[in-house]
Order: sequence, then structure tokens, then C-alpha cells
Amino acid sequence: MEITSLPLSPTLRAKLLSAGYTSFASLASVSHSQLARDLNISDHDAVEIFKVTSQYTMLDRLDGSHSILPGARTAWDKLHEEQNLTHITTSCEDLDVVLGGGINCKEITEIGGVPGIGKTQLGIQLAVNVQIPNDFGGLGGKAIYIDTEGSFMVERAFQIAEACVQDTLDNFVFHKKDFEAYQEKMQPKAFLENIFYFRICSHTEQVAVINYLDKFIEEHKDVKIVVIDSITFHFRQEFEDLALRTRLLGGMALKLMKLAQKYCLAVVLLNQVTTKITEVSFQLTLALGGSWSHACTNRIILYWNGNERYAHIDKSPTLPAASAPFSVTGKGIRSPVSNCKRIKMM
Repeated sequence: MEITSLPLSPTLRAKLLSAGYTSFASLASVSHSQLARDLNISDHDAVEIFKVTSQYTMLDRLDGSHSILPGARTAWDKLHEEQNLTHITTSCEDLDVVLGGGINCKEITEIGGVPGIGKTQLGIQLAVNVQIPNDFGGLGGKAIYIDTEGSFMVERAFQIAEACVQDTLDNFVFHKKDFEAYQEKMQPKAFLENIFYFRICSHTEQVAVINYLDKFIEEHKDVKIVVIDSITFHFRQEFEDLALRTRLLGGMALKLMKLAQKYCLAVVLLNQVTTKITEVSFQLTLALGGSWSHACTNRIILYWNGNERYAHIDKSPTLPAASAPFSVTGKGIRSPVSNCKRIKMM
């Protein structure tokens, strides 16, 4: 059960959520004294929280609707489900090929790389492409864009939407009547109206918004992608309590995975890079450490190869390691013009 269901004061609920305690399970491994320190409250208040939690846990066990786990599924059913997963095109043909069709729904995909490589461009491209209508092979969905760095550019989103509309209409053969109907329906303005934008200015706001997403998606149907640009920013700014940081990040990852599964949507987390120091050298690696890498289903690293941009699948349970070139153009993410199928299988 969620912490928000407890009959606590708004102040205590807010402190619990800000400290990363979003569910009953997150309280199971801490003592009342540890909770008091994390929330900066008295031991008495911490004990009262545990009393309320204990009472609701008991009621939940007595409730027949929660006392039995959902029925098991066969591995064959799960394989069939995975084979029929929907994808969101990146608008780069070669990148779509190595991704098995594009960015998977029902999964968390982390995309990282150095500044200027095109992470935000790809995030905006996906927020636009998710809206391609079903009749054209798209999902006809909406997007949530959570901006922690202030890097979202609405003018750029409009350019990408214009190009997406034009390319979509150019690549299909219509009767004149159908073409005019789709041309009237598919307007860049409509694409921007279907991107729900959140500007986040602190890690507390970030946790709060992610906890709020379930309710928001319930109210705004057809959301098929959540982009966070970047997941890292507010967790690298003077975050002295590393245990708290790990707990907050773990709680967010769990919440996002539940959303992806529940609503059959894609979660895309853009990440920054940091310097990893070894005994003999310095090397760039994605931020937040090794433990964070397990929180995502897929990990894609964007990098430079000379003057060309490449995307490398660094981690995936179903896809082989591979790299593909991509370009950032006036239209958005595209395959390089001079590309001759330079896909590298590892």
C-alpha cells in the first residue's frame, strides 16, 4: 500500500514522501529512531507512524481482496506479450533496427552521453513521435516531459513536430479526400498540446511529481511515454547523504517501472556522465553509480566517433550489444545522409 493512504497529517505525509518513504514496504527495514532522524521529527511521532502503518497492514491482510496474490502467468504468455510490445520510432532507421523497432513500451530505457551529443534532442523527438497516429504505424499517444535542467526548447519541439507531420504524410499514399482530412488533423500545434511539461527545480519536487504521475495519467488518458531530462541533475548537487540519495532513486525507479507496466508506456530517463577514476586511467561513465544501472531495463550510450554521433546498446535483456550512427538535423533525429548501413554488432 501507498503512504498517501495513511491517515496522517499532511506535514508528516510530505516528510515521508520527500525522504523516499512512498510505500509500506519502504518502512519495513528502518527503526523508529532512524525514521525520526530521516524526517527530522520526534521519536514519539515516528512511533505513531509505525503504529498507524501496523494497523493498516493488519486490515489489508484481513481484506479478502488483498489476501491472495494475483494468479500466475505462464512463460509462454509472457513471451507472446513481449513479442507484441509496441515501440516508439526514433526517426533514425538504423537506430530503430538495433533497438528492435524503437523504444519499447512497458520498459525503462536510460539514455546517457556527454553534453551536446543529442540527449535532449532525442527526448523531444520521442515525445513527438509517440503521437504519430495508429493508421501510420504509431501509437497515437501523449507525452509527459519532466525537465529538471531547463533544457526543453519549445521552439525546437515545434520544428520537430512540423517535420514529423510532413514526413508522415509524405510517406503514405492517400486518396485526396483522406489526405486533406489527415492534413487538417495533424497540425504541429496539436502535437505540442499533447506534451505535458513539468519544470522541476529540486530533488524534492522531482520525487513529488513522480509520486503524482499515477493520478495524473489516470486523469489524462493515452499517455504513452514519460521522459525525464535528466534523472541525474538534482541528485548531483551537494547531496551529502548518499544513503538517502540511494533510497530516493530506488523509490523513483520502482514507481516508474510500475507506471510503465500498469499503463503500457515507455519511460525514458536521460542521464549525464561523470569521470570514473581507476588505478591507471580516467574514463567517462554514466552518473549515479553502478547500483543505479540495475534500475533500468535498457541502457543506451550516445558517443562521438570522430565527427559522427553513435548510439550504443550497452545493456538490454533482449537485444544484443550493437551501435548505430545517427544525426541531429533541422528536422530532428535522423539517419546520417552518407550512411551505408554502418551498424556494428558486438
